[in-house]
Amino acid sequence: MAKRFAPLVIRIGLGANAALALAAATADWPNWTGPLGRNAADTGALPGEFDRSSRQNIRWSVRLGEVAFGSPAVSQGKIFIGTNMAALRDDPRFEGLDGGVLVCLDEVTGSRLWSLATPVRTEGYPERTHMIHQRWGLCSSPTVDGERVYVVTNGNDLLCLDVEGLRNGNDGPFQDEAAFMAGEGREPVTLNPEMDGDILWRYDIPRELEVAPHDVASSSVLVHGNVLYAATSNGIGEGSPVYALNREAPAFVAIDKGSGTYLAREGVSLSENLFHAQWGSATKAEVGGETLIFLGGNDGVCYAFEALSGSGGDGPAPRQLVNRWRFDCNPPHYQRYPNGKPIYYYQGDLRVYRNKVRAGEPVEAFNSGDGNFVGPSEILASPVFHEGRVYVATGRDPLHGLGRGALSCIDATGSGDISESGLVWRYENIGRSMSTVAIADGLVYAADLAGRVYCLDAKTGALHWDHDTGHEIWGNPLVADGKVYVNTRHSFWVFAAGRKKEVLFSSRGGSETGPIAANGAVYAFIRGQLWAIVKKDVEDINDEDR
Repeated sequence: MAKRFAPLVIRIGLGANAALALAAATADWPNWTGPLGRNAADTGALPGEFDRSSRQNIRWSVRLGEVAFGSPAVSQGKIFIGTNMAALRDDPRFEGLDGGVLVCLDEVTGSRLWSLATPVRTEGYPERTHMIHQRWGLCSSPTVDGERVYVVTNGNDLLCLDVEGLRNGNDGPFQDEAAFMAGEGREPVTLNPEMDGDILWRYDIPRELEVAPHDVASSSVLVHGNVLYAATSNGIGEGSPVYALNREAPAFVAIDKGSGTYLAREGVSLSENLFHAQWGSATKAEVGGETLIFLGGNDGVCYAFEALSGSGGDGPAPRQLVNRWRFDCNPPHYQRYPNGKPIYYYQGDLRVYRNKVRAGEPVEAFNSGDGNFVGPSEILASPVFHEGRVYVATGRDPLHGLGRGALSCIDATGSGDISESGLVWRYENIGRSMSTVAIADGLVYAADLAGRVYCLDAKTGALHWDHDTGHEIWGNPLVADGKVYVNTRHSFWVFAAGRKKEVLFSSRGGSETGPIAANGAVYAFIRGQLWAIVKKDVEDINDEDR
């Protein structure tokens, strides 16, 4: 039996009243953008400040990997989060391996319940696939649905797992966790039923769909009825021109929840028009009595698809999802069509600009990084639906340049090409954004890559306030209990929610992933640790290594 590894956990004991309150709470956060679908939480009594050194308002912290890019999910007393292989630094079975890890923690204590290693993958990709394993690990935000958790791994596998791990047996048709976790070319590990995850089924996106993921696989899984929806991360390839390596491969798919069977794909030629890769995750909402699936395309277009009914509908698979409407989120003057042709995408790349400067070549048409360059952008954020409207910002991969973005408010009730007719308002004084907006009480909270936070009126788009944090923001803002929480790459901020700007708190730290709130706690990944931040009304019992 493999040695049971011991992650560092610093605990705060819970008094009886606090423990009972936590047990009775039902405000889980089981999926990307949260149960309300707009990065907002109904949970109350959240702190406006905390101190990691003195443990002020800290219930517990647990050391995980070095990075996390997807937000945690909280469900049924468990927390699920993706990170990199450093989370298994104390487990000798994975010595020398690189890749990702899905970690399951106890919500009350922060103790580790189980982990699943997802090692770096090099096999099964189309030729010239450009996957950069930057020790970023598992970037997908897990989705919990009943007794199952769904996640897209760093190897672009869509996995269905048992929320209990192997503790209740090795269930499902998939039985080869030992080889899966060992990685390519290595002997299977010895499974530890007390500490390892249980894969129920695996859908191998690259092999099954001939998808060539670019850089990373990052989609979070959307559940609707018996159907899962996920982006494939299909993108441009190593040495290829600036379009998808496999332009016929699907960029967005529907999978049967129970069996992992491929049901349908988008039919909008998305892969033919990608700038980089289809990384963005889908959301859903009911519009006019019908469920629509919203996707921010890497071509800069926001799409609404009709949800599949039942287990995916009748007829042979794969089918095409019905596209209800499309909205081009790049303003016409951002496209910059010289000579009737779109601007070359890499004119926005800071590395191209610097190379040209070094070579003494003209750079007037290229992005210097001053934030003024426009040009086309993709959509990395998820569309957010609220009160009949969809809100989504445009952005770019951080390596491809700061510049002007656009935050669009779209009437969700239209059909066809609604790029003009569906525009309610557009805010153009925002930088390129990777962040999904948060909405509460008639206000939209947005963040751009350059590090500025914005508060806008949801109905009119009027700016109430903005604030420069001074650091890049990759993750989503969170609004809960009258506060707005923002995690930058190097700092953490709390603002008062509302039309008047008020900074309540800031501290050094940060990461690439946004905070979430569940059951009276804010969960934030900061400097390699997941922190449970609460209004602490109990005394410290002890600090211990476990």
